[in-house]
Amino acid sequence: MSARADDLRGIFHRHARGIALTFALLLITLLAGTGLLGLAGHFLTAAALAGSAAIGFNFFGPSAGIRAFTFARILSRYAEKLVGHDVTLALARDLRVWFFRRALPLAPLGLGRYRVGDLLARLVADIEAVDGLLVRAIGPLVSLVAVLALGTVIAFWWLPIAGLLLALAFALIAVATPWAIQSGARALENERAEARARLRYAVLEGLEGASDLVALDATENWLERVDADATALAAQERRRKRRLAHGVLVHGLLAALLLPLLAWLLFDAVAGRRLDAPVAGGLFFMTLALLEAAAGIGLAWQAWQAARASARRLQEVALQPPEVSEPAHPQRVPGTGALVLENVAFGWPGEPRRLLDGIDLSLPPGRRIAIRGDSGAGKSSLLALLLRLRDPVEGCLRYGGEDLRGFRSADWHARLAWLPQEAPIFAGSVRENLRMGDPGADDTRLWQALAKVRLDQLVGAWKDGLDGWVGESGATLSAGQARRLALARALLRDAPLLLLDEPTEGLDQDTADALMRDVTEAAADRSVLIITHAPLPAGSVHEAYRLIDGRLWPDPA
Repeated sequence: MSARADDLRGIFHRHARGIALTFALLLITLLAGTGLLGLAGHFLTAAALAGSAAIGFNFFGPSAGIRAFTFARILSRYAEKLVGHDVTLALARDLRVWFFRRALPLAPLGLGRYRVGDLLARLVADIEAVDGLLVRAIGPLVSLVAVLALGTVIAFWWLPIAGLLLALAFALIAVATPWAIQSGARALENERAEARARLRYAVLEGLEGASDLVALDATENWLERVDADATALAAQERRRKRRLAHGVLVHGLLAALLLPLLAWLLFDAVAGRRLDAPVAGGLFFMTLALLEAAAGIGLAWQAWQAARASARRLQEVALQPPEVSEPAHPQRVPGTGALVLENVAFGWPGEPRRLLDGIDLSLPPGRRIAIRGDSGAGKSSLLALLLRLRDPVEGCLRYGGEDLRGFRSADWHARLAWLPQEAPIFAGSVRENLRMGDPGADDTRLWQALAKVRLDQLVGAWKDGLDGWVGESGATLSAGQARRLALARALLRDAPLLLLDEPTEGLDQDTADALMRDVTEAAADRSVLIITHAPLPAGSVHEAYRLIDGRLWPDPA
């Protein structure tokens, strides 16, 4: 892999001991299997030549060796599966942690161009391909090379011409089998990964939007799309299996050429008394074992190609450069203070128009300000700057007199309580949803947060109370109740700044007014900035502005 894979290499390096042990056990298994068949060939040939009346023939030594090889193969195979699976699961865990750690700071802007199903495919299928890279690809290939080299040396020791023949045959198998699979393999694995991702997000989005599909009578169209994506993936899988079959065919043809030639050389050596018949039998059976082991080259090579394609897809997401740079010497974020925007200008990369052009705003503690604007006016861009997902191209944002660019992003986010426009309610209990705002909150604080948004009576009437199940996306709650629960979660954060993005979106006017009155009471001495296009009840905010042509204008409405 490229130099960009340093993080991935680091993950594998942490498990170097388990990986090395897995490789050793793979090698022992192959050696035991090869030794077993070779010794069995020697023993059977010697026994056949000796006959039943032979005197002085040692039956017990070779039979003991066969038993030893058999038990060694069984034990090493079991241990290799045990250790290999343990290492693979540990790698999968660390790869997922690494992917989450690198991807989450990119949300939402850095991940906006990826569909949820695509990210899910990378998180599941691509990590599954990468975590098996060593035990399904590199480990078998390294062990196989070692066993083939040892078998060639043994054959050369007893009969040099046979050793040279094996060296030539195994070299051809090692080159020709991957070549038969490799032609177009990189593009194929990339296309297969993309087809797999398309099918995943088609199914996921269809399930999430099932009610809309039924309402719009679009279920048949969606099923046709899923069927087309499944057919495309099946076609990629067939192409992949055909290439693997080509590799198996090449291996079979080379084996079919090798075995008669080797048998002829061994018969000639025995006839010329240059080699004992039992040794010739052992070499021939050992070659059979080596050819059987070499049949795994194609599958291991294909696993390698799939892992490389998946690693590129993971790195495409996880190794994106950050949208904002962290300070080399971060400053401490003041405990409280005014949030001030000074002549702030901003435009998205590649867009000639500045969405914000000369914004001045002051939000002191205890002040509530609303900003309205038409779609595309720049409200989301303003929020991106406040959340420090982006930095302004001109001007600066200050908190407590300090520039936000001097803070670590995590430290700044700790000062914010954010209620996004589509605040998610997770499949779980009320308690689990609330504690995402403050993992250490006790039950008393949870009930206080519910009381601030007037959900305490509803939840208190439930049989399980705080442990009551709210369902995925708040399925057991109304839209207003789900929005209030999300607000309670935001209020649980001990943060002086409260940012609300379209808090009344999708609510009827009475529910929206009631929610905003609750916000007014619950905010207390916090600074509150509300991004909205909807009317607000009287007294909800101290000031209101409208965003027009990149500037803020007083809005008396």
